[in-house]
Amino acid sequence: MDKALSFELLHKDSKTKARRGRITTRHGTIETPVFMPVGTQATVKAMKPEDVEKTGAEIILGNTYHLYLRPGSDIVREAGGLHRFMNWNKSILTDSGGFQVFSLGQFRKITEEGVKFKSYIDGSSHMMTPESSIGVQLDLGSDIMMAFDECCPYPSDYLYTKRSMERTTRWLERCIKAHTNTENQSLFGIMQGGFYNDLRRISAEQIVEFDLPGYAIGGISVGEPKEQFLEILDSCVDYLPEDKPRYLMGVGTPDYLFEGVENGVDMFDCVLPTRLARHGMAMTSYGEVSIKNACYQRSYEPLDSECDCYVCRNYSRAYLRHLFKSDEILSSMLLSEHNIHFLVNTMAKMRKAIEEDRFTEYKKEFYSKYGGKCEL
Repeated sequence: MDKALSFELLHKDSKTKARRGRITTRHGTIETPVFMPVGTQATVKAMKPEDVEKTGAEIILGNTYHLYLRPGSDIVREAGGLHRFMNWNKSILTDSGGFQVFSLGQFRKITEEGVKFKSYIDGSSHMMTPESSIGVQLDLGSDIMMAFDECCPYPSDYLYTKRSMERTTRWLERCIKAHTNTENQSLFGIMQGGFYNDLRRISAEQIVEFDLPGYAIGGISVGEPKEQFLEILDSCVDYLPEDKPRYLMGVGTPDYLFEGVENGVDMFDCVLPTRLARHGMAMTSYGEVSIKNACYQRSYEPLDSECDCYVCRNYSRAYLRHLFKSDEILSSMLLSEHNIHFLVNTMAKMRKAIEEDRFTEYKKEFYSKYGGKCEL
């Protein structure tokens, strides 16, 4: 049993499944529900760690697959672990690399042993197994490690999904056996089962038997219609224990965050805020703003009049547009900082609303403004 993480359920919303909690790791506390910025290659793209911290982020993600290929987990271990390597002193969650290797399509082959794949960097051949995935994550020294799972593509037929789900359970057992640092690192299991309710229930029953410190919902938000996402999410959460954190993987749009929280999810991650920033897109209280639009050429207002982040306190839309149109690196830096702050701050407002039993009211208030258009 892992000893490196604790979870406290502080309050449950009276009208929904939304809940307010607190996770504690050896690197600090994490107020939930929480959005976790993604630092794929030991960096949140275009941001210094101190700027990520200024947004209020309490935990970030690292990527096992990418760090295994470059620079190599042995180098990170020799540098003192991922926290020291990237100069981030708060909590870190590492994903297992499963989603990345399964998304390689024709460049990978799944067997019971693991997944053979070719590196996107130099075409070299590799094998990732439950044991090697955990081994890399032990080298990285993350606070929360994810089990190596098989993520089904959408759509997948019932038989394929069932076999995949059963293999994920067998791989979880191997991950647990390979996990040798329970004093400092926690291991989360991942529920699979595609969009089949009975498989989701069976998967949850199987992984919960291992009594892990937390559980993730994997294999949704993979291109399916939103109606299917909502339908399967509603049942997924009910199959997981109430006294452990629940993590919905790869979700970061405001609407999906609200739906996840309303359904009782505690943790979320996504590359979206920094990816949007690199394309000149800002997330604001009034919807997404494309800063490249000509209507902002002489707009001397902040990106978001309701935002108190460093960017909104100091720069105008006109200046940010100028940076983007001039292909200046500062454009990505500032828009990334704002976008992450926006999501982190939105989650903080959700937490407060849950504490005050007004989550539904806050959701309605948010949606009444979100979706604004370019002002001429």
